[in-house]
Amino acid sequence: MDVITFRYLISLVVSEKLNMQLMDVVTAYLYGDLDTEIYMKVPEGLKLPESSSSRPRNTFSIKLRRSLYGLKQSGRMWYNRLSEYLIGLGYVNNDLCPCVFIKKSTSGYAIIAVYVDDMNLIGTSKELIETAEILKKEFEMKDLGKTRYCLGLQIEHRKDGILVHQSNYTQKVLRRFSHHDVKSSPTPMIVRTLDINKDPFRPKGDDEEILSPECSYLGAIGALLYLAQCTRPDISFAVNCLARHSIAPTRRHWNGIKDIFRYLKGTTDMGLFYPYASSSGSTPLGTRNNATLVGYADAGYLSDPHKGRSQSGYVFTIGNTTISWRSRKQTLVATSTNHSELIALYEATRECVWLQAFIGHIRSTCELSHDPDEPIVIYEDNTAVIDQAKHGYIKGDATKHISPKLFFTHQQQEHQKIEVKHIGSESNHADLFTKSLPKYSFQKHVKAIGLRKLSELP
Repeated sequence: MDVITFRYLISLVVSEKLNMQLMDVVTAYLYGDLDTEIYMKVPEGLKLPESSSSRPRNTFSIKLRRSLYGLKQSGRMWYNRLSEYLIGLGYVNNDLCPCVFIKKSTSGYAIIAVYVDDMNLIGTSKELIETAEILKKEFEMKDLGKTRYCLGLQIEHRKDGILVHQSNYTQKVLRRFSHHDVKSSPTPMIVRTLDINKDPFRPKGDDEEILSPECSYLGAIGALLYLAQCTRPDISFAVNCLARHSIAPTRRHWNGIKDIFRYLKGTTDMGLFYPYASSSGSTPLGTRNNATLVGYADAGYLSDPHKGRSQSGYVFTIGNTTISWRSRKQTLVATSTNHSELIALYEATRECVWLQAFIGHIRSTCELSHDPDEPIVIYEDNTAVIDQAKHGYIKGDATKHISPKLFFTHQQQEHQKIEVKHIGSESNHADLFTKSLPKYSFQKHVKAIGLRKLSELP
């Protein structure tokens, strides 16, 4: 189970008002049956038969019948053992999400989301009790109650929704790099200048020195990447820009890291808030249904002017809270704004196709309301790109160099899997992942994709 799957399941819990509990398998890897012959040296303390006492101890070996911690294949053997048991009991598995097992009954359903030896049980009350008993019957389990901590994420169950955050981890990172008592900042990065020679995110110059080993640049990038990928999409673009210089960081790049730390200092308890639907059942005007997937795509042309590369960004939300996002430098050299936007829309469409199939599998298996023929809306702020995505690949002087594969979006629109719609640049939340923004715009997009502070929740 990856973190995108976990975030979607959190959104499913709030949209369908389900129960959620965490169980842990004791010594999970020891349950796996080996599919190959593996021998190991006789460990210290194990007595050999008396008839073998005349031979040196190092001439003996032991054949393993079960997997052990430390074997490369132990994780796979444990998964095979678990999946064989659950599928035999009627649970459904799918290649789209191989670590998610679902069982539907006449009165409800249960979903088991597996991450190594941690199991999140999600579903209706009766089915969760039965599922827990089934697991305890076959494996030694620890019942940890309502899920409050999983995959390093903290889950706060509030009366009006669920907040997923990493405040404890953020505080540890700030203390590790001695930024726990610094002055906070409203944004994670300064607004960049158009003068590439003054750009603080430019590569190391010939007259600059590489950062000394005392400043653990790689350690800081690694710590921030974990935050950016799990619960803090607001720092994704800043971290992506700084991660490019991991080979030769300078004091200037370290100052960029410190800017992120100062921003985190003021937003330590910020996370993704998934609100329950209103008790009246009505949806406020201008907002989407709690179970509706919506996407936003954008590109930052020549975001890295020193390498001639642009930036792709996309974000997908359910109930106005994000479940998937990405900010990455494009691998192709875009020749125009139009070209870069096509690349960004193509990457967003690929993610959308998987999300649509994955969500459709879960909802249809659980027999939840789901219209497989309803296209997913992806918002884009470039009208020319929207027109190209609608009409497909037209070879001409302006487009003959663009790869036809980038018109995958057109194919998906023809099959009515997605629908690309126009949105104003000021309302495109994917802007957060492609460019440095001033304080007002940044905070507006942060709030729009569902980020909230724990201290501000009722």
